[in-house]
Amino acid sequence: MSEQARRRPHKPYRRPQKDPVRMLAFEALRAVDERDAYANLVLPPLLRKAREKGDFDGRDAALATELVYGTLRRQGTYDAIISACVDRPLREVDPPVLDVLSLGAHQLLGTRIPTHAAVSASVELARVVLGDGRAKFVNAVLRKISQQDLDAWVAQVAPPYDDDAEDHLAVVHSHPRWVVSALWDSLGGGRAGIEDLLEADNERPEVTLVARPGRSTTEELAAATETLPGRWSPYALRMTEGGEPGAIEAVKEGRAGVQDEGSQLVAIALANAPLEGSDTRWLDGCAGPGGKAALLGALAAERGAFLLASEKQQHRARLVERALAGNPGPYQVITADGTRPPWRPGSFDRILMDVPCSGLGALRRRPEARWRRRPEDLDGFAPLQRALLTEALSAVRVGGVVGYATCSPHLAETRVVVDDVLKKVGGAELIDARPLLPGVPALGDGPDVQLWPHLHGTDAMYLALLRRTA
Repeated sequence: MSEQARRRPHKPYRRPQKDPVRMLAFEALRAVDERDAYANLVLPPLLRKAREKGDFDGRDAALATELVYGTLRRQGTYDAIISACVDRPLREVDPPVLDVLSLGAHQLLGTRIPTHAAVSASVELARVVLGDGRAKFVNAVLRKISQQDLDAWVAQVAPPYDDDAEDHLAVVHSHPRWVVSALWDSLGGGRAGIEDLLEADNERPEVTLVARPGRSTTEELAAATETLPGRWSPYALRMTEGGEPGAIEAVKEGRAGVQDEGSQLVAIALANAPLEGSDTRWLDGCAGPGGKAALLGALAAERGAFLLASEKQQHRARLVERALAGNPGPYQVITADGTRPPWRPGSFDRILMDVPCSGLGALRRRPEARWRRRPEDLDGFAPLQRALLTEALSAVRVGGVVGYATCSPHLAETRVVVDDVLKKVGGAELIDARPLLPGVPALGDGPDVQLWPHLHGTDAMYLALLRRTA
């Protein structure tokens, strides 16, 4: 042994320190990866538990939320950057290691956390959850990533736009290539529009409240928390940074709720569609989890109309019951399959059919959905969407109105479905939905309506209104 080695003091082993914020963020990402969970369902109970244990304050909760959602939104970009810094295909990196690397990459490239703190905190997390051996690998990769900022990395790893525009946009804006292609088709072309949309998908959405008419008012909600007025819906308020909707009395009591303004506009447009004759029986044919049903129920109650809320899945039907509890007007919640309904043809004056879909319109709220969905999933939704709209047109009376809605802008789930069903069924016509969204700009040529995050600040909700003519 050399003299220098003999003189070097022995360095005692230091136990890794658990950082509750990064531990929680890692736990949430593992749940999303392992169990196909959704972050917006996994994160709230984890945060609540951490608060109850005394581990968290408001700033800790905000950081944990940013780490989880930011990492998921930018996963495609971070994967490309990490791939450039490792000596093996990314699929050969263990998923827990990749989650730690992605969390570290987001802290380095997507937040204002100082470089040293981002690396050391991520390595410490790796020591706790992966062990000292793999923590060294994490340290080496993150030190490579820390040598450039996000713009420099993107310029290095994204293919040139002129070589492959869709591949370029997929890496730069962190969307699967097929989603980029589908959204571009739905927008009708033009680089500015697609880049604006993809950027909007990666922004943190506002928390929007709905004051259910006859049960609460926007004035009551504005007095309870700091808000801005809604952009388009008369019942909407947008919460400012740091608000906690669950702490508002009207929300706790179900007189108000959290609901994207696009969803509010769909319900309002159906409720206000011109109608001749009776207007006493309304149907929400795919009512779970109950947000639109609660608003429709309140609007129906103002006119003395009855609302039937139908949901196929029992656990979601219970959520609808909870959302409608205390509604001032007559309503009923049932568990039923809208493709084989228990009601008679011609039973309703107004019907909302908000069909199951790919969810590509809500990528701001469910960023992991973009990585989970596949193009072939659309083939699974298509027959169901057509069957539900066909049954809705059977269930509405002559002169009555059906609203076909979906939280996807994909043409295969929107206009193509409506056109196919109209050709097949006959005896129905599209009515112009645009006048029923007063003040909302950029609604296109009609008669159907597509809302957009980058144009309207809403989820990408689609609405077609159809009147039964024979």
